[in-house]
Amino acid sequence: MKAIIMAGGEGSRLRPLTCKRPKPLVPVANRPVMEYCLDLLRDLGIKEVGVTLQYLPALIQEYFGDGRNFGLHLHYFVEDKPLGTAGSVKNAASFLDETFVVVSGDALTDFDLRPAIARHKESGALATLVLTTVDNPLEYGVVITNPDGSIRSFLEKPSWGEVFSDRVNTGIYILEPEVLELVPEGQPFDFSKDLFPRLLKEKRPLYGVTLSGYWCDIGNLAQYRQAQEDILQGRVKVRVVGEDRGKGVVAGAGVEIDPAARITGPVLIGSYCRIGPGAVVGPFTVLGPYTRLEEGASVKRSILWDNVYVGEGASLRGAVVCSRAGLQRQVRIYEGAVIGDGSQVDIGAEVRPEVKVWPEKILGRETVVHESLIWGQGTARPLFVGSQAPGYLKGDLTPFQVTRMGVAYGASFTPGTMVGLSTFAGGAGEMLFKAMAAGLMAAGVKVADLGRLPTPVHRFAVRSLRLAGGCHIKQDAANRDKLWLHLVNERGHDLAPGAVRKIENLYWREDGRQVKEVQATTYFPALQETYREWLLSTLGDAGLKRRPVRIALGCQGEIAALAAEVLQRAGADVVRLDFDPAKGWRDIQGDLPFFAAEIGRYGAGLGAAMDQNGEELILFTGEGRRLTPSQQQALLARVYLEANREARLVLPVTASRVAELVAGHLGGTVERVKSHPGIHQEAMARVNGEAAPAQQHLQLDALAALLYILDWLARRDESLAGAVAALPAVHTVTRTVPCPWEAKGRVMRTLISEEPAEGVELLDGVQIRQQDGWSLVLPDGETPHYRIYSEAFSQEMAEELASFYERRLRELIHGGKNMDRNNGKK
Repeated sequence: MKAIIMAGGEGSRLRPLTCKRPKPLVPVANRPVMEYCLDLLRDLGIKEVGVTLQYLPALIQEYFGDGRNFGLHLHYFVEDKPLGTAGSVKNAASFLDETFVVVSGDALTDFDLRPAIARHKESGALATLVLTTVDNPLEYGVVITNPDGSIRSFLEKPSWGEVFSDRVNTGIYILEPEVLELVPEGQPFDFSKDLFPRLLKEKRPLYGVTLSGYWCDIGNLAQYRQAQEDILQGRVKVRVVGEDRGKGVVAGAGVEIDPAARITGPVLIGSYCRIGPGAVVGPFTVLGPYTRLEEGASVKRSILWDNVYVGEGASLRGAVVCSRAGLQRQVRIYEGAVIGDGSQVDIGAEVRPEVKVWPEKILGRETVVHESLIWGQGTARPLFVGSQAPGYLKGDLTPFQVTRMGVAYGASFTPGTMVGLSTFAGGAGEMLFKAMAAGLMAAGVKVADLGRLPTPVHRFAVRSLRLAGGCHIKQDAANRDKLWLHLVNERGHDLAPGAVRKIENLYWREDGRQVKEVQATTYFPALQETYREWLLSTLGDAGLKRRPVRIALGCQGEIAALAAEVLQRAGADVVRLDFDPAKGWRDIQGDLPFFAAEIGRYGAGLGAAMDQNGEELILFTGEGRRLTPSQQQALLARVYLEANREARLVLPVTASRVAELVAGHLGGTVERVKSHPGIHQEAMARVNGEAAPAQQHLQLDALAALLYILDWLARRDESLAGAVAALPAVHTVTRTVPCPWEAKGRVMRTLISEEPAEGVELLDGVQIRQQDGWSLVLPDGETPHYRIYSEAFSQEMAEELASFYERRLRELIHGGKNMDRNNGKK
């Protein structure tokens, strides 16, 4: 006997599960549902199986091949256009030369078909339908039979008033080849609507056999979820892949479960999954192969396909998450929601119940999705934040995407141009370096391999080697899973908005170019040593070299060794108090009080902490008091303006106004520019050139800034505490207010209209001058938030200003939501 599997269905009612795969390949308990059909037929002793295909046929052929791995011999029959159930089988008529079984490739059953086959042969039927009883027959074709099993009538999807039987058609048939003579060639024709009614009308031998066992027509998402639960509860006699570990837990090969994780069966865990400490996997959950749950993640009654990433503290309840989706920390996915293939959900986002997110969408940070997302890119942050493209290594930043970015960035240069490329230490950094290099080379750019560098050294290398630009791949200091592709121009400065837009357009258009020659990579060694010697050469002889200062230094990674060597070579007495290399900058912030307490114990005159990228500097007095951001900005302003009398200091609008007070005492001026890093850095270069200490050294390079501050203190023979005490006293308060992306423009427009024109500056955001202080309300470029910066000569007034604008923003955001609801009712 032969068999036919009907596997041509599109599965439209299962979307978005079937957007990128045919329905027979949709995984059920970590196996494509069609695999269960193959098991069923093989157990019957059937070896020759035909498969009818129409929707995405190549994917099925690629997965199952010729069938030898499944103990069968498969033959494929592809329809050019949909032919219906009977028409698709007619398309395989040349293969069907004996009695054959027809099964659906997207139904799950454990029926023993032997009694139906035996009854078919005994009755001499042309066609025998396998029937089963169901509680609710409204969604199926009801079949009414005579006492001898012959079919009396059909009723397609009846109302309750028409339900005269609970026996329904399962879509499994035993047929004789002659029956296909009644099916027209190349025309849509259906078994239940066309062929069987014709057989009944012509009084051909047509029988039904009712079988007991499990059967589920996986026609919608509710049935899809139910099928998984039935397998986990053992209601279906099918083969489940994995080892029974007891207490309802079945796990595949290579699974890693942290001892502090909590698993409550019944659950199925696919091969090579990793479940982190404190993670919770609740009953009726299926985790696909290579899925990863980070610390504190909670997944209950949910179905996750292969290669899904679930970040720290994320929570899933009754959800379906398709292949390669990335859910970052604190994400919330609620009951009935579906996340499509490759979609990325950023930190803190929520997907509300029953919402469907189609494949390859991006949900921005803290976005709340109330309705299904089908069209467009999604509700994501922009591709670039300033001159940097962020992404998550376990989410949207794949080697493919990095190569694509390399092609776009490379296409912005003339072929043959040399562009610098550096990365961070480790395998992930090396992988992304090679991906970016491949993209640049494909665009005809010559790659200068700068090796593993901190960000300031990358800037220095691009500038000193006279390269046309550079890309530095770095880890986010606070979140090690987050990475940045940091692009700079020939001066080592962040790109201006126009240059960023050009690259972004090339990226989205996927505009590549054909090049005549792929340029070889050139390696430049010893760049950290070159940077160290250059930095030391900028110091005079009257500072640290004559009056050594003892400093407690808190760093981690490669920047710790570089900073210690530079400071010691300059004459400082360095006490290294390295931070835990496994901790991110956010966790290190919590350890800073302990670091501050150690400064005095080691007899240091001051303390300094730097992030792993060498971009952020935090200063402490010898008594362990941490400088505020405004104090540190004022100190750097003083160091610069004393070295460059009557100079102009360029600062972003977000910087403290204390710099104006310092400049007033030293005969300098302050120019305010937009907070975009490219605009700010190019303005600094325009003002002060390459003299040391230049503004870019003090504002973009934590090690250089620390070195120049130490040298300045030594030349004045002054302690850091004394220098801070001489600074003007200004108090700063910052606040963050959540605001949906779509509301930012309306809120900004309303806020501007409320303020008197003479007290408002619109350089970047809305800056409002008050009698006793100022406030800046600025929409964040990366997250759905507003930032409030308020400053005054007293802490009370700064708090009052910040609180006023925080309340006003919340009123505007909330009022807009009410207005939207009212408009919707109309």
